[in-house]
Amino acid sequence: MTQHVDITHLQTISLFTQLNVSVLEQLAQHCRLRSYTSDQVVFYEGDELPACLHVLISGRLRIAKIAASGKETILRILPAGEIFAAPAVFGNGKAPATATAIESASVLTLKKQALLDEFSQTPELALQLLGVFNQRLQQLHNQVHGLVSERAIVRLVHYLEYVANHVGTDCVEGGEHIKERLTYYQIARSIGITYEECVRLFKQLQPAVRYRRGGDIVITDRSLLKQQL
Repeated sequence: MTQHVDITHLQTISLFTQLNVSVLEQLAQHCRLRSYTSDQVVFYEGDELPACLHVLISGRLRIAKIAASGKETILRILPAGEIFAAPAVFGNGKAPATATAIESASVLTLKKQALLDEFSQTPELALQLLGVFNQRLQQLHNQVHGLVSERAIVRLVHYLEYVANHVGTDCVEGGEHIKERLTYYQIARSIGITYEECVRLFKQLQPAVRYRRGGDIVITDRSLLKQQL
């Protein structure tokens, strides 16, 4: 379902927080908001993307690539507030991976031409956006490098630390509870190992990490976890 956008949606996007209301009202005229249900595909790898900036307003998306063998590798779990689908604005216009809603989600699109027009008035906005995409490329580079050169146990530790720092943790009895559920399947596909190896590695990480059914993870001792590196 597609909806019109008002400035309150744009004000939730960090890229636009410094823009005045009149500019936001102008940009809002060129935006659309679309809702997705759990497991609904936003776009498939290789799809022609509309020439728009894409921003996840609510929910979470799974960004994944499918190999010729059919194996899925999860590149990222995208939280609300993230900009994605960079080729739609600065590339060949083709989706680099498949994006699927993990839960009910809303995606805002802003027409590329309206964004470019605003760049001419606010050059620093373009620099901020390029910075976001540059950071994303660096993360992807690090991930690919890790898949090639690091031991599986090291990749798992780095992944757990990244998610814990990115989504946050809650202090609970016995350690830090990661706010996001991470299933064996999801983790395995994110770091390039099998489901069975993921289960085995979590047993190896005990007692530094405690995994409960359904992806409930508690880091009980970060220093002990780092000893695996």
